[in-house]
Amino acid sequence: MAQERSLRISQVGLRGIVGNGLTAAHVLDFASAFSTFLEPGGKIVVGRDPRTSSIMMREGVIAGLLAGGHDVIDLGIVSTPIIQHSIRRLDACGGISIGASHNAAEWNALKFFGPRGTYLSTSEAGELLDIYHLKKFKMAEWREIGKLHSDPDATERYLDELAQVFDIPKLARYSVLVDCTNGTSAPILSRMNERFGTRFILINEPLEGRDFAHEPSTTRKMVALQLAPLMQHVGADAGFLFDIDSDRVAFATERGQAISEEMVLVLLADDFLERGPGKLVITNVSTTALLEEIAARHGGQIVRVPVGRQSAIDALASYRPEQVAVAGEGTGAVMMPQFRFVYDGIASMLAILSMMDRREQSLAAILDGYTTYSILKGKIPLETHRIPEMLLEIEERFPDGVRNTVDGLRIDWPGRWVHVRVSQTEPLVRVICEQRGGPPRALFDQVMDLVRSYGV
Repeated sequence: MAQERSLRISQVGLRGIVGNGLTAAHVLDFASAFSTFLEPGGKIVVGRDPRTSSIMMREGVIAGLLAGGHDVIDLGIVSTPIIQHSIRRLDACGGISIGASHNAAEWNALKFFGPRGTYLSTSEAGELLDIYHLKKFKMAEWREIGKLHSDPDATERYLDELAQVFDIPKLARYSVLVDCTNGTSAPILSRMNERFGTRFILINEPLEGRDFAHEPSTTRKMVALQLAPLMQHVGADAGFLFDIDSDRVAFATERGQAISEEMVLVLLADDFLERGPGKLVITNVSTTALLEEIAARHGGQIVRVPVGRQSAIDALASYRPEQVAVAGEGTGAVMMPQFRFVYDGIASMLAILSMMDRREQSLAAILDGYTTYSILKGKIPLETHRIPEMLLEIEERFPDGVRNTVDGLRIDWPGRWVHVRVSQTEPLVRVICEQRGGPPRALFDQVMDLVRSYGV
């Protein structure tokens, strides 16, 4: 039972606690499945985060891909966005990121990308999962086994692409405090300081595989604990906190205010909708309702999909690139059209700094212009076959709201909503509740207590 709780195999991919659920055998089989899934003979890009277990997983991934006849380009320790950029640059047929993002050090995961450098669609992820479970892997003859290569210039080429979109030297006017959480943002931002003269003040900078300085989650709570208290002390104009693989970011203002991670997408939606041409914002049903106000301000539209990156990729495929202003989640993960919709925390940080520069406003002043929404987020460890029964009881308890069952259950009332769903990546039920104005504490506590009752 302990092993089941610490291993998740789903359309999202493979994620678990290493040695207590996730094993080398899982890694090798998933790599072999991905090799079989892709077109034969193409190059595959691989990169990893600094977790100690990522070295073991790298060996299994590379072995499975080489045995399937694919050449492998190993980028070493890099951010997930660098892997995605490199897939397109190197004309690879796909890529694998080894890293568990916002999870604690004992966790690890495999994330899979197609030839465009984007996450797999729902149908593609389903096909990969079928191959994994059937264990019908294509193996190359000994003469056709792939070759292993490296690409030491991946970070420089990534910075080249960022510099094509952002005036990075101009942003050097800002003093920016960055909590790297011992992850992959540190070498990138250190190099950006050297190359462009930016003034990123890095804390928790050393790469670490076992003992992160703190939990690597991009939440307001973590910003309040680790980043916000230092802002005024160092005189920073803005502060940002990254997860381990740098695809998510959270932030604090120059006043030392810890801001909800939901506001990363809000800020960028406001900026990109204002500047056009895209008028659509793709997000999930767990993300702040403030987005609807922002969209109305610019004549835009919010497209809400189920939680999960496959759902966002599916939605993006339904529209022309120029129709979409931005896409993202309330976790601090945002995709921009300039980068063909790669979740990228560092690009999001540069976009926010550029927004401050264009508007000639401080970060706090920009945020002061938005309606106050208060959001509460909870998670309850729960593995039960009674999930449908639980959702039905919640629905019956609140019959006066508007129901949405696209992903779990969301119930809306004027000015507030609650969403209950099963996590795709962890054995948890998540409860998110938001209200215009002050926190919806009574509603949140009521739903949390009901969910907990199903764990007895």
